[in-house]
Amino acid sequence: MIPMKRHEALKWASSVLRQEGREEGAAEWLLRHALGDISRTELLFDLKEPLPASVQTAFSEAVKQHAEGVPVQYITGYESFYGRRFSVNKEVLIPRPETEELVYEVLQRAQRRFQNEPVTVVDVGTGSGAIAVTLALEEPAFSVATIDIAQESLEVARQNAKALGANVEFIHGDLLQPFIQAERKVDIVVSNPPYIPDHEITTLETIVKDQEPYRALSGGEDGYVFYRRFMEELPHVIRPHGIIAFEVGHDQGQVVAEMLRITFPGARVSVIRDISQKERMVIAELV
Repeated sequence: MIPMKRHEALKWASSVLRQEGREEGAAEWLLRHALGDISRTELLFDLKEPLPASVQTAFSEAVKQHAEGVPVQYITGYESFYGRRFSVNKEVLIPRPETEELVYEVLQRAQRRFQNEPVTVVDVGTGSGAIAVTLALEEPAFSVATIDIAQESLEVARQNAKALGANVEFIHGDLLQPFIQAERKVDIVVSNPPYIPDHEITTLETIVKDQEPYRALSGGEDGYVFYRRFMEELPHVIRPHGIIAFEVGHDQGQVVAEMLRITFPGARVSVIRDISQKERMVIAELV
C-alpha cells in the first residue's frame, strides 16, 4: 500500500465513491472516524499530514464498504440525533433529521398542555431509542417507556439509554399490546412506525433497502397497516387530554389525520410540514 497524506486519501476516496454513485462527502466523515473521530477543523488543519499505516488501512476498508452500499452510520457505529450520539447497527433504522422535528413538536405541545406536571410517555417501535431517550433527557417531568417487537433493537436502545444517562423503561412487545394487557394508561403516545408500502421498498436506494432492517421499513401493502392497528389500540391506552404524535410518509399525512379524527371525534388534529415543507408529522391533541 502506497502511503498517502490526508488530502490524497480524501481525493482517492471521493473518486471511488463517485464512481459507485455514493455521496463524495462521506469520504471526509470516514477519514475523520478513522483518525479517532476528530473534528472537521482538526482534519483540515494539516491536510498534508501523512496517514499512519493502520489508519490508512482502516480508512480504505471503510471506503470500500460504503462504496458497496453499507451506510456510513453502520461503519462508524453511530449517528447524531438532537445533539447526542446514538449507537446504531443493522438491527435498527438510522435516525433521520425529520424525526428530530417530531421530538421537538412533542416537547412543545406537552409543555403547553401539561406544563410541569408529571407526564407518562410511550414511544412505540423504538429502534435505536432515539425518540424515547431524547424525550427522557430533554424533559425531566416525563416518565418514558418504550416498546419494540425486536429484542435486538431493544438491546441497542438500552445501550444508548445507559450511555447517555436516560431513565427509560424498555418493554418487549407488539405495538401497544403490553400496555393494553396491563391496563396501563399514558398521556403521550409517539411513534415513527414503518410506513413504506411494500411495493415501494424495491424502489428505494440500495443503501437503504439492502441494509436497514426490513421490519423497520415495511408498512404493509399500502403503508398504513400500523396506523390502522394504532386506531384500534390507542383508545385503550391514551388518557383524556392526551397527545398522539406520528411520523408519516410525505404523502400520508391527510389520510392518517382523518383516521385520528374518526377515532377521536373532537380531537384537534394537525398535519405538520418538516423543514423541507413535506407533510411528515401528524399530531392529535385530545379533548
